Amino acid sequence: MIEHYAFGKIVVDGKTYTSDVIVFKDRVKDNWWRKEGHRVCLEDIEDILDAKPEVVIFGTGAYGRVVVEKEVIEKLKQIGAEVIVEETAKAVEKFNKLQGKNVVLAAHLTC
Repeated sequence: MIEHYAFGKIVVDGKTYTSDVIVFKDRVKDNWWRKEGHRVCLEDIEDILDAKPEVVIFGTGAYGRVVVEKEVIEKLKQIGAEVIVEETAKAVEKFNKLQGKNVVLAAHLTC
């Protein structure tokens, strides 16, 4: 469960993170670096694909600056995942509402 998100900071299960994260059902991968800072490409989601999620939510930053490439969305849909792309605050809300499903949140915390 994500307890709080504000520009540059997210709190997951009582722990504060200040770098981009991928939140899985059972763990958090912090310091999520992408090949190209404000783009998500296939190389950036290998851990997500391995988790075989039902839903993947991309938090594109406080101002929506991150772009999720079409190939990423297509690949996730091929494995049967629903894909949601929202500014990070809305993405966090949706993630929390979908608890109980195998949902993954990949979130950019700043711009």
